[in-house]
Amino acid sequence: MEVILIKDVDNLGMANELVKVKNGYARNYLIPQKYAIESNPSNLKQLQERLKVKAKKEAAMLAEIKQVISVLSSGALKIGAKTGTSGKIFGSVTALQIARAIRDQKGYEIDRKRIQITDDVKELGTYKANIDFGNGNTTEVEFEVVAE
Repeated sequence: MEVILIKDVDNLGMANELVKVKNGYARNYLIPQKYAIESNPSNLKQLQERLKVKAKKEAAMLAEIKQVISVLSSGALKIGAKTGTSGKIFGSVTALQIARAIRDQKGYEIDRKRIQITDDVKELGTYKANIDFGNGNTTEVEFEVVAE
């Protein structure tokens, strides 16, 4: 029996997928638990419409991500840090500081959990961080640590 999954099911498939399962599994588990619906012409047409809407949303989001990436790669961020006499900073630069700098200097709100700093930032200078937007969209942001 073919069913259309409404929710993600482990070891079976993701939402909005057409899968073939045994009759008893579909009738006794998937359909009563609202994990799937029967595959008939009406439901298949609704599935096609949902997939079209999802594709449009993904295209719009991809365009917005590309715009954000172009703005972020346009210039280096400046991050202020307190330093000692030798040029070493007190503490280190964190992803939260980079997220705040992006918000203040570039105007985009980026979750700090998406930012990964490649090097240990303990001195003044120029460094790089990677930002992962999901779905394989990543960018490298350059930031400069300057004395406050």
